[in-house]
Order: sequence, then structure tokens, then C-alpha cells
Amino acid sequence: MLDFLATHPLLTLMVVLSTGALLGQIRFGPLRFGAAGALFMGLVIGAVDGRLGEGLGVVKSLGVVLFCYTVGLAAGSTFLSDLRRQWALMVAGVVGLVAMAATGLALGRLLGLEPAHVAGAFAGVLTSPAIDAAITATNGSGDTLVGYALAYPTGVVVGMLVVALVVGRRWPGSRDNRSLAEAGLTAVTTHVTRETELSQVPGFSSQAVKFSYLERDGDIRVARGHGPLLVDDRVLVVGSPEDVARAVDFLGHASEQDDLTHQRRDVDFRRFLVSSPAVVGRTIGELNVHGRLHGIITRVRRGDLDMLAREELVLQPGDRVLAVVPREQMDEAVDFFGDSERRVSQVDALTLGLGTSLGLLAGALVLPLPGGLRFSLGAAAGPLVVGMVLGALHRTGPFRWDLPQAVNATLRQLGLMIFLAAVGLASGPAFVSQAFTGTGLRVVALSVVSLLVGAAFVLAGARLIGLSAQRATGGFAGFVGQPAILAFATSRVNDERIESAYGALFALGTIAKILLVQLIAR
Repeated sequence: MLDFLATHPLLTLMVVLSTGALLGQIRFGPLRFGAAGALFMGLVIGAVDGRLGEGLGVVKSLGVVLFCYTVGLAAGSTFLSDLRRQWALMVAGVVGLVAMAATGLALGRLLGLEPAHVAGAFAGVLTSPAIDAAITATNGSGDTLVGYALAYPTGVVVGMLVVALVVGRRWPGSRDNRSLAEAGLTAVTTHVTRETELSQVPGFSSQAVKFSYLERDGDIRVARGHGPLLVDDRVLVVGSPEDVARAVDFLGHASEQDDLTHQRRDVDFRRFLVSSPAVVGRTIGELNVHGRLHGIITRVRRGDLDMLAREELVLQPGDRVLAVVPREQMDEAVDFFGDSERRVSQVDALTLGLGTSLGLLAGALVLPLPGGLRFSLGAAAGPLVVGMVLGALHRTGPFRWDLPQAVNATLRQLGLMIFLAAVGLASGPAFVSQAFTGTGLRVVALSVVSLLVGAAFVLAGARLIGLSAQRATGGFAGFVGQPAILAFATSRVNDERIESAYGALFALGTIAKILLVQLIAR
């Protein structure tokens, strides 16, 4: 049986994926490993016979490329807007990495470990592509791979425990924006009791609230983005509950008559699926929906997030926009947005292949640095950085870089599980042979202590800066660089700030790790 599996590596990989999925559903105290189950089943199965982990290098690289590129696309769309909030967190992450390196060196000497052990453990517990730099710096020492194999699963478990303790907390985040998923949206039919200009309504100019329906003298129409509101008008105000409440109090009071959305004879509303190439990658302001359709977009649903349709929001394939239009314009609206499940479910192989190719090219560049150091992003950080850039651009001429939310999530999950399964199979023999030896236990202890030191810097720094626990958790996941920790965090809390912080610290952290691991190995 082992001979058969050794000659059929893809079959072995599928066995690991399926059994890992089962393991991932079992709860261990506060933990449910999820996608990381593939890593631990890979370690168990790979330990049985070292041949089972051979020949999976390309498959492992494919997995990490798909994961990092899709995470980069998702994080890139908000990275620039969040940079003002996150730069201090990024600094805290770099300081934490330096503290980890110093802790590892000091504790390694105290425990009698070789620098190669410490370099491998540093790269492993931080899931870092810096392992290539560590191997080169230690002249291919076997101790480096031993440290990496033992520290890698240690980092996954400790990282998940830290996330489980932090991600659901509600400490003060005075300098952070509120999560879109947490804020939610509401719509209130409002009776206007004083004449006013729309520009004077609290939240209108800043696009914190929008108006969709307007009833005047018994005539219902789509609210325009300008002009006065008159006494006894009724309008539908859309936004977060707090912003809507302020606008309603300013205008008058909530209407006691039927909700305006029940009046669908002249004006109607519908969720449209964004699938038209002419719409994808454009801001809502660029679409000029009022000029084209005499209507207005009030909400955009992306995955599990319901967002207010601000003018600068860029539409992505698979978004569902709630548009209010005159009833006779409904067919034109369907044609305009596309509204095609078949089209949006297709992968744009051209832009996916081109984007990942650019990422791999960026990762393959090797830059010599003073002091004999070398720098390369590698197959993980290269696609992530390029993905973030393309995610921020959305489209370049005819190329539409964004992937539909469902496609992005599927590719990400598939890539993650393939990567973790391949890593587990390859690391299984070294892990089992050393895990319960004196050296192995010292490496594990060093990994735990150094990672907790780094976690303290990142999480305490985030709280002192005034960022939310959710953004701090995403930053910690990016600091560790472990895809399974990100997946674990997002499975616990639906919050877009987690991915944004992950992308920021992953990219910057990778650069710091590659340089630090070479200093550790000296």
C-alpha cells in the first residue's frame, strides 16, 4: 500500500486533503483547525514513509501562489485607504520581528542550540519564505530543516490559540474605522417636517446616508442627488443605524404610513448581480446610474458584507447592487449590470495567469545587499505584493484584475489546503524523528517563547495605537505569515479589517524576515 501511494503522489495528496478536512471539523477546546487539519494529517501520513512527501514541490508552490495572490487581490482594494490607520501597526510588527530574532538568539544560546536550529525555527514559526535564505546562509545544514519542521506546526497551534483569545474581543478602537459587517445598514421612511436642502442633511455630503425614494404630493419618484426637500415630503433614508437616526431627527420623524418600498407601481428596486465587463472595475460615480437609468444605487453586497454605495466604491464581479429605478427602466438595468450568474462564475484565466506570472517574476528577483546578504520575495510574498497592487488598481485598460468573491474564496481555500498538505507530507519524517528528542523539545520551547514575545509586541502595540482587536488579529496573522491562522480568524469573525491588516503585515514582514534570518544564521 505504501509503495502504491509513493508512486501516486497526487492520490496521497487527496487522501491528506480529505482526512485533513475531517480532522479540521473536530473541536479541541477553543480550537477547530479547519484548513490546518491538512497540515497535521500530512505530518502524520508523511511520517509513515518519507517517500510520500517527495515530488510535491511544484504542487506546494502552486497552492501558496493561489492563496497569496487571491488574498492580495482582496486586501489590495482597501490597503491604500487603510494605510493611514495601519502604518503604526506595521512599525510595531517590524519591532516585534526584531524582538523575536533577539529572543531566539539569546534563548538558543541558553538552550545550547546551534544558530542553524534558531534560523530554521525563526523561519518555521513565522511560516516564512525566508527558509530559502536560511538554508543558503547555513550552507544547507540539516539543523536548519529540523528547526523549520518542528517550529512550523508549533507556530500554527500557538498562533491559533492567540487568535482564539483575541479576535472576538471589543477593546476600545478609537482610531479604527467601524467594520462594515458590524455596522450594518438600515432604511427608514421619513416624514419631512421642515424645508431644507439635501446638502444640509447630516451625513449626506459625506455620503454617510443616501436617499432613494421621494414621495411628493402623492407622486413617487427616485430621489435626485440635489434639490430641496419640502414640508410633508416623504423620503427613504439609507445608511448605518446611527447615521440614519441623525438624518431622520434633522428632517422630521419616521413616517407612520406604509413604507415607501411597498409602493412599486412607478418606482421599483432590485438586487442586480454585477457581471458586465463595462461595469466591473468602475466606481459607482463613474457609472452615472442616474443619467443612464434615472435611478440610484444605495447598497452593494460583497460576500457577507452589505456596504453603502459611496461614489468612490469600485464594483467587483459578483457584487450585488441594490438599485432603485423607474419601473419602465428595469429591463435596461438588467442589461446594464449584466445580472448573469453564468458569466460571473467563470474565471478570467487571462488576468489570473498574467497576475500570478507577474507575482512569480517579482518573487524570483534576487537583490544582493551589503554585508553579503541577499533579498528575494519568494513564491509567497511576490504574488501577494503584486496581488495587492493589482487589487488596488482594479483594472488596467481592458484587463480586469478583480475576481468574483466566490471564485476568490474557492481558489484561496483550495490553494491553502494544497499548500498545507504538501508541507505536512514533506516535513513529517523530520518532525517525528526529532519532536520528542531533547533537541526537538528545546526547539519547540524556543519557538513558543519567541512567538509569544512577537505577539505581545503586535497586539499590545495595536491596542496602544487605538486599533480594534479584529484589525490587531489580522495584523498578527500577517505577522506570523500563516495562511491557516488567517483562515481561522475569518472563520471566527466576519470582519474585512482582518484581511486588510494581514496583507499589510505579511508583505512588510516578509522583507524583514528574509533579512533577519540571515543575521541569525551568522
